[in-house]
Amino acid sequence: MRSLLKRHLVITALLLLYIVISLSYRFELLNTYVMQLIMFAGINVVMTVSLGLINGFTGQFSIGHAGFMAAGAYSSIFLTTVIFQLAGTALPGKTLWGYLLFFLAIGIGGLVAAVTGFLIGLPTLRLKGDYLAIVTMAFGEVIRTIIRVSEPLGGPRGVGGIPEYTNFTIVFLFALASIWLMRNFLLSTYGRASRAVRDNEIAAEMMGVDTTRQKVLVFTISAFFAGCAGAIYAHLLQYIHPDNFTFMKSLEYLIYLYIGGASTISGAITGAVIFTFIPELFRRFQAWRMVIYSLTLVLVMLLRPDGILGNREFRFLQRSQK
Repeated sequence: MRSLLKRHLVITALLLLYIVISLSYRFELLNTYVMQLIMFAGINVVMTVSLGLINGFTGQFSIGHAGFMAAGAYSSIFLTTVIFQLAGTALPGKTLWGYLLFFLAIGIGGLVAAVTGFLIGLPTLRLKGDYLAIVTMAFGEVIRTIIRVSEPLGGPRGVGGIPEYTNFTIVFLFALASIWLMRNFLLSTYGRASRAVRDNEIAAEMMGVDTTRQKVLVFTISAFFAGCAGAIYAHLLQYIHPDNFTFMKSLEYLIYLYIGGASTISGAITGAVIFTFIPELFRRFQAWRMVIYSLTLVLVMLLRPDGILGNREFRFLQRSQK
């Protein structure tokens, strides 16, 4: 009974949040700039939670997450934009056919990123610590370089004219679905195996966990969600360039994760939301913006080394108690 009530309260709160933001934008209480920031926050939440699967819950250290985002973004726009540009035909636009193509492109973007994550993870996840970090960083740069020299993908010029299929409703539903799926994964036996690998890899192996297989599985799932997020990101910006997915982009997601709390979904969500908006609040102090931003990070890490939320999880993300 308590579990059912809690579920209804969460659904009601999320529905109210969606209605308030949508109506505020419709009646111009929120301008386009703020709405775009909200959508960026939703995408950043998915990227940070998916990175948390690897770094926070499995205990690995990946710093090339933007590479998966790039794989998903470029795979999706190839289907919705580049093919039509190469063929010299008009894009489908915001029609039923166009949106169906867009949703298909999101799935393909996620699958391409997942396959990439599997192929990268299979040989490299036998490495640990700094070695794994270096390899994942190199992987992100390799993906970006391949895109830069690929003329069909725009090369160093980037790709423009991408249809603006992404809207608040799509980002909101995508973020909720992604968090729910990743939360269920972490509450499953696979999630418990991931925690075992993080806590003590040798002990996990002795208990029968195939640690390499588990790490590759998590790497692949994380890459899938990052690829889907990349597809949605590309159709929000309407123009993407290889430099949208540099090492600094991966570093941003690391900051969001560790500032919020790497070992919880709640921490990843909190870090992503807060640090999507804080740089924009400091934009008026352009000369001091990065100084204030950096000092904020240093203070949080000194005062809360486990992140803002530490090991605490929001109640609605915990296992339901009957």
